[in-house]
Amino acid sequence: MQTPLAPARRRQAGITLLELLIALLVFGIVSAAAFQLYAQHIRVYSQQQDLAALNLNLRNALTMIQMDLNNAGTGVFVGANVPSWPIGVTIQNNPTGYDTFHIVTAVAGVPPLHPTDIGTNCVSTTSSVLFVIPPPDLTVSQTAALFHSGDQILLVKADGSQMTSVILTKDGQPSGNKVQLQHNPTGANGTLGDPLFITNNPNNKLGTVFCDNDWVIKLRPITYRVNTANPDNPVLERVESGVAEAVADQIVSFKVGATLWNGTTTTSAEYNYDSSTFGCDIAPGPTCGYDFTLIRSVRVSILGRTRPNPDPTYTYRNPFDGGPYQILGASVVVNPRNLSIKD
Repeated sequence: MQTPLAPARRRQAGITLLELLIALLVFGIVSAAAFQLYAQHIRVYSQQQDLAALNLNLRNALTMIQMDLNNAGTGVFVGANVPSWPIGVTIQNNPTGYDTFHIVTAVAGVPPLHPTDIGTNCVSTTSSVLFVIPPPDLTVSQTAALFHSGDQILLVKADGSQMTSVILTKDGQPSGNKVQLQHNPTGANGTLGDPLFITNNPNNKLGTVFCDNDWVIKLRPITYRVNTANPDNPVLERVESGVAEAVADQIVSFKVGATLWNGTTTTSAEYNYDSSTFGCDIAPGPTCGYDFTLIRSVRVSILGRTRPNPDPTYTYRNPFDGGPYQILGASVVVNPRNLSIKD
């Protein structure tokens, strides 16, 4: 009998070298495409995160500005029948750079006082000393303790028609039944040059003679400005009583305009961005301009940027100044409640 043939050996499971190479090639192509897609999306995601952070930064800054501007002029409006409006905001416009504005408010807890002089009822700010009369509920010593060297005070006529501002050079001192306040004297036109920009330029609102029915008001100044000490990162600062606090960084533009009572810029669409012309359309002349008592509405505009990207593969350039970063703008219009209740 013929012996049957042995069955053929089954082929062992596995892959050939060619199959392995093909699989690796396909995997490499898919992986490269996935990583390229990931790199593109992570860049877009990062840009969106930067824009979101910038938007939040600007909005927070404008919210702080709005809250401060709402209170502009608080405590400066003293009398119930003042025909001329007191000051609440001053603006320094810079056509080639960043603007600055100052909020003028009175210090809470320090009552408005009447000025006087030894032997007369009126003081002149061209002198370096003036006196104030303590209020009925405070002693001379208690009143003197309210004033310190470096404090800024506002002198304003009872009818609001004229004012000036000086900075104290010594602490308040009791002098008989009055308090002596020593300060740097103003010029004959009421100008001095002060951090709040009230007396830096001659105008028809500045005066030098104030009598015992007028007012002396201790100021609580707030300033918004852009610090350019680091040109790679201009910082918007809020300065209160000489202390600076960073509000927003990477600021590209900071502009402040105002609408004026009874002026040519009285609609919400028209804002004057040149404070040297404030009041010139009402009372033109050599001392017109810088009449901040006319301000009724303030518009603050900020342009910020994401942090500059030094990566040479980052090819985006913004249309504002061609820099390797994205630009975002925001603005707010504020009608300070203390500056419009008489209109």
